[in-house]
Amino acid sequence: MSEHRRDGTRTAGQRSSALAGRERLHPDRPEWAAGDIPPHRRPLPLITRDALTVRTARPTHDRLAALNEERHVGTWTPEVARLREQGAAIRRETLPDLEKYLAQLTGNVERNGGVVHRAATPAEARAVIERIARENGVRLAVKSKSMATEEIHLNAHLTAQGIEVVETDLGEYIVQLADERPSHIVGPALHKSRQDVADLFGQLAGDEVSGEPEDLASFARTRLRADFKAADMGISGVNFAAADTGTLALVTNEGNADMVTSQPRVHVAVMTVEKVIPRFADLGVLIPLLCDAATKQRVSVYQTLLNGPRREGETDGPEQLHLVILDNGRTKALGTPQEEVLACIRCGNCQISCPVYRTVGGGHPYSAVYGGPIGAVLSPLLGERPNQDSDLPFLSSLCGACYDACPVKIPIPDLLVNLRAAHERRQPAARTARAGWRAWALAWRTETGFRATMAGARLAGRLLPDGVLARLPGPGRGWARGRALPPLREAGAFRRWFRRQEESRDRDRRQG
Repeated sequence: MSEHRRDGTRTAGQRSSALAGRERLHPDRPEWAAGDIPPHRRPLPLITRDALTVRTARPTHDRLAALNEERHVGTWTPEVARLREQGAAIRRETLPDLEKYLAQLTGNVERNGGVVHRAATPAEARAVIERIARENGVRLAVKSKSMATEEIHLNAHLTAQGIEVVETDLGEYIVQLADERPSHIVGPALHKSRQDVADLFGQLAGDEVSGEPEDLASFARTRLRADFKAADMGISGVNFAAADTGTLALVTNEGNADMVTSQPRVHVAVMTVEKVIPRFADLGVLIPLLCDAATKQRVSVYQTLLNGPRREGETDGPEQLHLVILDNGRTKALGTPQEEVLACIRCGNCQISCPVYRTVGGGHPYSAVYGGPIGAVLSPLLGERPNQDSDLPFLSSLCGACYDACPVKIPIPDLLVNLRAAHERRQPAARTARAGWRAWALAWRTETGFRATMAGARLAGRLLPDGVLARLPGPGRGWARGRALPPLREAGAFRRWFRRQEESRDRDRRQG
């Protein structure tokens, strides 16, 4: 049995230095935060109820609320508001004829020396990347942050094939060690405190690690450096792909994307179909807009632009560049009202702005790759589990904060309402429910009807046994799981209280 050294250097049977000592980790996390999404999905009310009772939810809520306040004070500056209008138009320019722009992008990437692969499903994308890895004898891959690869569960697949995958973004590295999924699009480990990370790194090293940010970053940097040099393949996402030049743009703050795309001999970039933009010049609008919305920076520290593999005379860069373009159900949204979601630039601003996302402690309780308002719209459209995710749009207060925060003006609340209506229409009891709501609306149009329903509710509260919802038969029992009746005996109590207050004030005025 091999033994790992405390400094993270590799030993027999261990290819990655960054993951050395991983057998010492004992992550403490709920099932739904696991690295692999559980194969079963519990009803939505139970998921949220569990999330609210997790001890880490409250500190995460406080951190996200503080970020929300910091980022949205003063709303959009005039300069960014102008970029917002331009960015919104650019992101919608490709949607009416997406295939034309993808074909132009493919032609230019191949002209630059790259190889383009189209994948309709996550399984096809995984198969393409596995084949590339096998053809090149890859045993260790380093990865830059990519939600597209999270979407296709690439890490678990390659690991099962005997290929070690190491996340090199600091937040992604933390959640990989903790065996969790990212809880936020931009900040994958946003739900963890500095002490959480220090404890995790301490377990990995078998020794105490300081909780100072510089020390934590230094720990990860030291361990990852050797993997950049040893890796056979680099894997990244794509923030934007310019159709007119075939340029792939990546935006990071840690420089790990530069290492992932330049050090290994093979590079695989995974993008979803909507990431194509018309022109290279559009990056001048979209990158500042993305940085402002994601982290309130004017521009990120690193912008990596890929124009094919290494050419003769160049000192770094991969020998092969592969671009995998993933659909996974997105093109089905074209031409429908849900098409707007394809304008998303993955800034995560709507997540931080959403009071529901903050309250449940981040994205894990959504039990989907993409959490928050944008995830509640996007996840039901994806091909893998459309039916299981169809109730996610109900995880929103429809307050409109997500629309106000969106840098490309996606009408997320409208899309959520559309999806809710579609979900309800598919329910077996939808016709009965609609008839009930119509009857209620009709009754409450008159004062007499309102008072009659209040009296009926008070009477029902006295007659119905406790726990009546749990005793409902058939489909009604499924609907009732996680729900509770309001205290019907008190129906109309506020009006009675208000009337007594008014009478008391009138009496006081008359008495002088």
